[in-house]
Order: sequence, then C-alpha cells, then structure tokens
Amino acid sequence: MDYTPHTEEEIQAMLERVGAGSLEDLYRHLPKEVLNPEISLPEPLPEWAVLEELKRLAGKNKPAFKAFLGGGVRSHHTPPVVQALASRGEFLTAYTPYQPEVSQGVLQATFEYQTMVAELTGLEVANASMYDGATALAEGVLLALRETGRMRVLVSQGVHPEYREVLRSYLEAVGAELITLPLEEGRTPLGEVPEGTGAVVAQHPNYLGTLEDLAPLAERAHGVGALFVVVADPLSLGVLEPPGAYGADIAVGDGQTLGLPMGFGGPHFGYLATRKAFVRQMPGRLVSETVDAEGKRGYILTLQAREQYIRRAKAKSNITTNAQLTALMGAMYLAALGPLGLKEVALQSVAMAHRLWELLLEIPGVEPFTPKPFFNEFVLRLPKEPEAVREALAARGFHAATPVPKEYGENLALFAATELHREEDLLALQAAMREVLA
Repeated sequence: MDYTPHTEEEIQAMLERVGAGSLEDLYRHLPKEVLNPEISLPEPLPEWAVLEELKRLAGKNKPAFKAFLGGGVRSHHTPPVVQALASRGEFLTAYTPYQPEVSQGVLQATFEYQTMVAELTGLEVANASMYDGATALAEGVLLALRETGRMRVLVSQGVHPEYREVLRSYLEAVGAELITLPLEEGRTPLGEVPEGTGAVVAQHPNYLGTLEDLAPLAERAHGVGALFVVVADPLSLGVLEPPGAYGADIAVGDGQTLGLPMGFGGPHFGYLATRKAFVRQMPGRLVSETVDAEGKRGYILTLQAREQYIRRAKAKSNITTNAQLTALMGAMYLAALGPLGLKEVALQSVAMAHRLWELLLEIPGVEPFTPKPFFNEFVLRLPKEPEAVREALAARGFHAATPVPKEYGENLALFAATELHREEDLLALQAAMREVLA
C-alpha cells in the first residue's frame, strides 16, 4: 500500500512557513550534477540471471589465504551449532520481549547470556548487551560518573584508540574532562590519580597486546573514590584473571571474538558487567528470574533504561535496545565450548601468536615492539610503511599488518593469530613478508 506521510495541504503549509514557492526551491542551492541526476539502469532480468550477475560480481573479491588481523576483530572458529540455532525464527525475528508471557524463550536465553558474562568477568551482574565494545565503554564510564557524582576521567593510552574517540564524544556531550595516561614501555604507568576523578579506565590485554598488571591501578583509583573500568577481550578471560578479581568495578568489551564472523563493521555486541551495588545505574536492559502466581519459574525485563521517555536528560542511558541476536550467538558459543573449550581456544591462540612473533622477527628489519608476554595480538616495527605492507600482502592473499596509529610510534603494525592457524600458515605469511620487505 502507499505510504504518504504528508498531504498536499501540509506540504504547502510547510513551504509557506519557510518562504519557498515549491519543493524544487528547497534544493536550488545544490549543484545540478547531483540534483535529480539521470540514472542508467539495465533492463529487468529474470531471477536466475540476477543470481548469475551477483556471482560474477562476487568473483571480483580477492580471496584471502588466512586473516591475521587484530585490533578488536579476529577470525575464530564458530561451531556450526551456533549458526544453526541463531537462524531459528524464535531468535532471528525476536526483538523486544515487552510481553514476558509470550517471550519466555528469548528472556531465558538472555538471562543465560547475562549469567555467562558475569561469570567470565567475576562481577555480580551484567546487562542484556550493548551495541559494541566502544559504546559499552562509554556507557560504563557514564555509569561511574553518575555513581561518583564527578566529571573527570583518566583513560590509559592502552585502550583501543577508536574506543577512546567514542568515549571522548560521549564525555564532551556531558561536559566531562578526559585525561589520557601515556603508555610507558607498552604498559599503563602507575601514577597518582587526581582528587575529583570519577573513573579510571584501562584495557587488559591492551591495544598493543600487552598484558597489564592492573591491581595497583585499581587500588589507586579506589583510594580517591573513583571507580575502576576495565576493557577486556572476553575470549582472553578463558585463561586470564577476571577483572572483578583485581579490583574492577565495571568490565566492558566487544563480543566479536565469541563466535561472531569478521565483517565490515559488524555485527558485534558489547558486554557490560558491574557490581551489584551499582545495578540501579546500569544502562540498557536487565533480564531477571522470578516466579509467577503459581510458583513457577519465569523471566522478566527489569530496570529498563527506557525511562528517558519521561526523564529525558536525567535518564541513565540513551541506548534503549541491545544487540539481541549477536549477544545470544555469544552465549551459544560459550555454551557450545564450555569452560574447558574456551580455555583450549585461548591457549591455542596464545601459542600460535607467540610462534608467529618468533617467525616474523627472523625477517631482516623487523623489530619487536609489544613486550612479552602478550595474549594473541602483538605489534611489530616494520622497515616500510605499514599501509604499503598491508596492501602488498593483500595482493598475495594475506590479510595482515594492521597499521597502528602514529600516536604509538612510527611504522608500527599489529598482527594476530588464533586457533585457526597452523604452522604452515605462519610460514606462508613469513615468506610473503620476506618478499614484501625485501
């Protein structure tokens, strides 16, 4: 059916209000080449011909041997059961479970996701997910500022630079001060935390892949009444100490490494966990377990952030939804692997990354930058511009050498290895790198 949002009378009233004689008058300032350009489209095709054309276009893509990309997005194996379950209509079409009486399946699955995130992070409560890691960090910091009533944030340079950009945008909007702590030899320095600080933020493993000892920094933050926020790769928590164990009040991160495919910007999900004492400041949604009038177990939405409809600027969050399907995929991945499987994936990734580090350092001109130990990402200094190296490797079928921002140094590139890599894969990348850097 037609969808006409405005009547002719309404359009005319609008034009009179802005002083325009017609709709065309509204766009006369635009260049002619972009104003109603002629579009040359081919004749309609039958379905089979369209599919053949799409296959031809897809064939232009350059196949990659294997991806060695990192910096927040990596290639890990996704058990087929995850895709199979996530494709079921009950999950695929589910959005907001406003009516718990007909949404028990999705609510229970979300509750299980929250429980797994809480167990991974060592914190007491987790919400139903955020959009991605960057927005999860921003919302976690805003939680800390609301709780402490302060408007100063200290953030380590070891936090992903894109996360820091998103955080800066959020804090500028509320008038909060953001202070960056420069890294020293790849790690966050243990300096004094100024009085009046509401949140201290660090990442473990950090953006350069380095493992950090954050317990002393958490103690310094708590000493001045600030909350400690940790950005953590959830896969790393299969082998590393959970943030709650070394003093984190809030843990955030991106769930792409938990069974989600690599894509051009997504889809991702962000996780956010905190201590029970701060639950009423938590943004987003929280699914809780309860009993009905007959004493049967049930699940409901509680502490929703949709209060901004009536509280506006006083609301806890402007994010009123969550990454439902991808978060459930993360839960399915964790359930399929279990604690031992998650640990095995993490350890294999660590082993492959350290082996790749050794092989690449055999190439003349390549220098170490990330200090050992690291998890499964690391940074090297290359004898050529990383952008050129990346393009040359891509032409040879390798996705590798992610350029690192120059704020960390010159000619730095990030590499990652996972459980999907084998010795022959690492040797193949080494050979390609020798050619490119010769």
